[in-house]
Amino acid sequence: MVEGQNGLTWPLWKALAVEVERLGFAGLYRSDHYTNPVTPDKDSLELWVSLTWLADRTERLRFGPIVSPVTFRHPALSARMGLQVDDLSGGRLTLGLGAGWQEREHHMFGMPLLDVKSRMDRFEEAMALVHRLVHSDQPVTMEGRYYQVREAVLLPRRWWTERRDGAGPSMPLLVGGNGEKRTLPLAARYADEWNGVVVSPGRFTELNARLDALLDGIGRPRSAVRRSLMHGVTYGADQAMLARALEWRACNWSSRADADQMRERGEIVGAGEEVVHQIAAYEAAGVQCLMLQWLPIEELDLLRHFASVVARWLRP
Repeated sequence: MVEGQNGLTWPLWKALAVEVERLGFAGLYRSDHYTNPVTPDKDSLELWVSLTWLADRTERLRFGPIVSPVTFRHPALSARMGLQVDDLSGGRLTLGLGAGWQEREHHMFGMPLLDVKSRMDRFEEAMALVHRLVHSDQPVTMEGRYYQVREAVLLPRRWWTERRDGAGPSMPLLVGGNGEKRTLPLAARYADEWNGVVVSPGRFTELNARLDALLDGIGRPRSAVRRSLMHGVTYGADQAMLARALEWRACNWSSRADADQMRERGEIVGAGEEVVHQIAAYEAAGVQCLMLQWLPIEELDLLRHFASVVARWLRP
């Protein structure tokens, strides 16, 4: 998972997509932001433009936004674009949606973020609308506080019958976040995938159990919602490179902490095979897909080294 607002350019995106697919990663996901919470502002690729290119130029990777704020686009537009990009890819897109959180970009571009309660109310309404537009085979009418649609239908609908594994609609909906009061109930009701954000294995186990209980309560099978985690990783091929990576992170992301402190708060930090047991702990905690936030997006040689280490563990 990469931060698309953090210096991502077309040459970098193209090189990254080719390399990630070649190295055997399961997918390539990216954020949806205009800019970072603090200066300096960096190059940025618009989400759907970049994902359309990815859909047409890769063959195997799953991909999608982690996550796209409903503040940026009307949810019907996000659903429409998502379905068509998914169709272009042959059924490999996961549509991740969120309520929005970053104040700076919303103020900068004049988009109302709202207070937290209103923001979550709007997000809940958006998820209900997108779920109906994606899953209903009938025109959708909805008169909400934030969104109103009348006899709405999204075409073409061949994505419904052409999913490669035959398991229903080809564009899963993803809800990201750790909130137990609003986010997890929304995931239980509307999502095909729940994506936790930077938590320890123990905390993920707790949240996973909470999601199970919510699914039980509304009568959905626990297996109906895939469990994934977007997680920070700071990696070096050796200890010297790890020290440089930690210094780079401190300078570029205002996150100065030693490796032990970062591991304690749940991040994956290590040199070489030190990361393997940390990844294994998340697998044991119930994570079905681990999306590693690769901040130094231009460091493709380091990504290759990381991939080789993990591949030896997965396929000894």
